[in-house]
Amino acid sequence: MRSHLKGLVLAGLTSSTALFATGAMAVEIEYWQYYFDARVDAMETLIENFEAANPDITVTMTHFPYADYRTKVAAAIPAGEGPDVVQLFYGWLNDYVEAELIQPLPADSFPAARIDAEFFPMVQAMKDGDAYWALPTAVRSLALFYNERLFEEAGIESPPETLVELLDAAEKLTKRDGAGNITQVGITAGMTAQDHHWWREGLVRQYGGEPYLDDYKTVNYNTESGLAALDFYTNLFMNENPVSAIGFMDEPQAAFKAGRAGMHIDGSFRIGSLDGTRGLKWGVTELPSGLDGARSNYSSYWVNAITTKAEGEKYDAAVKFMEYITSDEAMQIWLDTVGELPAKPSVGMTEANANDDVFGPFIRGLAYAHTTKFANESGQRQLMVEMVERIQLEGMDLAESLAIAAEAEQKLLDEYYSD
Repeated sequence: MRSHLKGLVLAGLTSSTALFATGAMAVEIEYWQYYFDARVDAMETLIENFEAANPDITVTMTHFPYADYRTKVAAAIPAGEGPDVVQLFYGWLNDYVEAELIQPLPADSFPAARIDAEFFPMVQAMKDGDAYWALPTAVRSLALFYNERLFEEAGIESPPETLVELLDAAEKLTKRDGAGNITQVGITAGMTAQDHHWWREGLVRQYGGEPYLDDYKTVNYNTESGLAALDFYTNLFMNENPVSAIGFMDEPQAAFKAGRAGMHIDGSFRIGSLDGTRGLKWGVTELPSGLDGARSNYSSYWVNAITTKAEGEKYDAAVKFMEYITSDEAMQIWLDTVGELPAKPSVGMTEANANDDVFGPFIRGLAYAHTTKFANESGQRQLMVEMVERIQLEGMDLAESLAIAAEAEQKLLDEYYSD
């Protein structure tokens, strides 16, 4: 009897010890991203899948409004708090590295040669030498949204494939009141939205130019190509019969969503907000080609990185989590949930995805997309806004305003890289 009780006690101790050991082995890591419904939903699914495959790791997600996000991250990590894996816009990479907020991805788990081969080329902007600092689950590109109902009313049978056809369609779609005021734009315009990307990486290149040299450290659009691209763009709202208006309904995307714009250039991230909009029947097509069929596009992305806070077992868990959220499975889930494009051709260029009526034009655009390496995206965007304002509001000559913008941006780049 005593022997039997002893056995039960020992068995109980063994069971308790095992439970304690399991608890000791468990590790919890934090993941931070900015708040956007679809992104949160997608990440919840990824975390659930990851935890099921890794029961010894718990991932806690925290999200903040976009306006507060960078401030929260910058304050938390130096204090040894906050995320172990963090989401950041690719254009912030240099700032995060300089502030020692993130650490390079381990070469054994993320060898540069493999990433170069498996991901779309624009992701190489995240590489420094032989090491990657961050990787995306999804990428973005631009495409032309069009209002199918307005196209039918205007007698336009198919979306434009060239810039010439774009202008022709825009003229047919533009409406004016008795006083000549535009009540419906043929195409939206505004450098504050996505047009500064379209102008830089799209139009300048389609007119035969290259917007920057020396790995985006030298401005190169103050040229005949840059001037031709600016002339095309400003003619949308400044010729005798404009087909657009800067500030129409405040925001370009708002005008299109309200059914007051025939066409609108925007990123793949806009798909989710347009889906389900009452009364709006829309389609999407690749950006129109330019001279001699030249195509060009802009690609951006949010990336995930391991923070300098992650150490020891948290670091090991963070590496595992990074491996999963950059996997093919994760990219397909993100596409289905958020509408943002897979960062790998192995997922994006499947027959189903590349030929999808909605996602397809954006995915195909990745084949000829360029990623601007910003030193200060908001500052560089503002210079494009001011370039157009000088022409529109002050009547400045296009070439003069272009030269001022180029000089100001070069100064911004020089100051940034000299530091």
